[in-house]
Amino acid sequence: MEYNIKPVLQTTFGYSSFKANQEDIINSILQGRDVFAAMPTGGGKSLCYQLPAMILPGLTVVISPLIALMKDQVDSARGNGISAGFINSSLSFEDADNVLSELKNGKLKLLYIAPERFAVDGFISRLQRVKLSHISIDEAHCVSEWGHDFRPEYLSLSSLRNHFPDIIISAFTATATKKVQEDIISHLKLKSPLCIRASFDRKELYYRIARKSNANSQILEFVREHQGDSGIIYRSTRKDVEKTAVFLKEYGISALPYHAGLADNIRKKNQNLFKKDEVDIIVATIAFGMGIDKSNVRFVIHGDLPKSVESYYQETGRAGRDGELSYCLLLYSRGDSGKIQYHIRNIDDPDEQKRARINLSKMISYAETGVCRRKQLLSYFDELYPGNCGMCDSCNDEIEMVDGTVDAQKVLSAIKRMDVRFGITYIIDIIRGADTARVREYGHYELPTYAVGKNESKKYWHGIIDELLGQKCLFRDEDHYGVLKITERGKAVLYGKKALSVVKRHKEKKSKVTVYFGKGDEELFDILKKLRLNIARDKGLPPYMIFSDKTLRELCVKLPENRESFLNINGVGKVKLQTYGQMFLECIRMNR
Repeated sequence: MEYNIKPVLQTTFGYSSFKANQEDIINSILQGRDVFAAMPTGGGKSLCYQLPAMILPGLTVVISPLIALMKDQVDSARGNGISAGFINSSLSFEDADNVLSELKNGKLKLLYIAPERFAVDGFISRLQRVKLSHISIDEAHCVSEWGHDFRPEYLSLSSLRNHFPDIIISAFTATATKKVQEDIISHLKLKSPLCIRASFDRKELYYRIARKSNANSQILEFVREHQGDSGIIYRSTRKDVEKTAVFLKEYGISALPYHAGLADNIRKKNQNLFKKDEVDIIVATIAFGMGIDKSNVRFVIHGDLPKSVESYYQETGRAGRDGELSYCLLLYSRGDSGKIQYHIRNIDDPDEQKRARINLSKMISYAETGVCRRKQLLSYFDELYPGNCGMCDSCNDEIEMVDGTVDAQKVLSAIKRMDVRFGITYIIDIIRGADTARVREYGHYELPTYAVGKNESKKYWHGIIDELLGQKCLFRDEDHYGVLKITERGKAVLYGKKALSVVKRHKEKKSKVTVYFGKGDEELFDILKKLRLNIARDKGLPPYMIFSDKTLRELCVKLPENRESFLNINGVGKVKLQTYGQMFLECIRMNR
């Protein structure tokens, strides 16, 4: 049977055209074919199961581990006129019972559940008694032990095919290597699925890496340049989360912490304030973000090195979900990798420990290699990219490689003359000519290398040592208090047999993205944002569920004068036109 899906796209979701791959995926599901799709965050995965749910007879079940996302997705679906519900541990017994009653009476088109729900006695039997057309598994990489976020409870989903042999099964992920893809298809027993590997290129994201010196000061500087924008700042420990949040608040920045050590009610309150644009910035451990469907996050900062490229990609992907220009800043210090290696050594499972080491090695390589960031990221997902993206610090001429051989030799010589017995801080003290009790005790002020680098800062010499570590000229012996040792490659540099290039950073340049948005448009945009916020407060919804920033910007440029032209705006469907159209049209008429 052929389905005409374009009218549903326009009238229900407010879009005049599909994003890449959406139409093929939706048509395959409607034709009864299983699907595997790896699509980037912001690629429109939810439409791929929500639109078929409108057309297929009976029920579509969406399995997701993201409790926070379920409510957002259901609220968004209902806002578009779709009969949707969810069941998870956040619901009261009475509310869950109401959803189950709707399920039994055939009143739901879309039901979100967690994978653990299948272990609940009688739940599979409930589903077998209703008209079930389609099961969609979100965050499908969780089923694979090779995925960055493997979850044992996902393994139970391998029995889905046994319980529902004739049901369409689709699997979606925003991050999966080809190895993970094979695992997903095998575990879920997908039958001759349509396999889609969309480009993982997030064209709207600008990637930048900076040498970490004073993380909080660097974060503050960046946030001030993006004043009023919504952003996520990731720190690796709860202690650093708290310190950064307090530091930003002391400078008048609207920021709140989020980590597992906070009481549940505080954590949920802070998350909701961020989602509802009542606070600009959330400072969090990686516990935050999974399932946050907030579309107007304008930047993501990593104050510490992530454990893997896949985690980094997933976390930076929470910026710019609406397709608007957004920024990703990573503050990198080689010392971060030492902390991660310490935790890796404490992993009991040797296979898991090996995977963690490989993942960390790839992440370090990404942080230390001064070539196109986008090219490196996409190559991790087996995607070829030529480079020269114009949307990263490397391609935008923020960094260049210069000869650092002489300064590298100063460091290597100091290490060799001190019998390879000291760590980074003390070596820098010697090079800069520090007059400390320890230096006097060892008599190292008499070394030829003492004070050879006195005209450069500690930050500068930290950078040289990081380069030597990154280029395998040095390694830190973590089993012996982080002592620096010279490798064979390092000896070649020391004795002049090999040159060493280092990264030189220039002042951050503006992105090459052109934004066609005048001063008058910006003023109207701010007015529409305030209207959106007031409506959202009245309805108890996040503002982006009313309209996205992208929709507001298009309203500012096109200035619709009537309901018909308003309906042609991207993101405006019939239900949203009826609910919000008149208020926004009047606001535009008064302020145009």
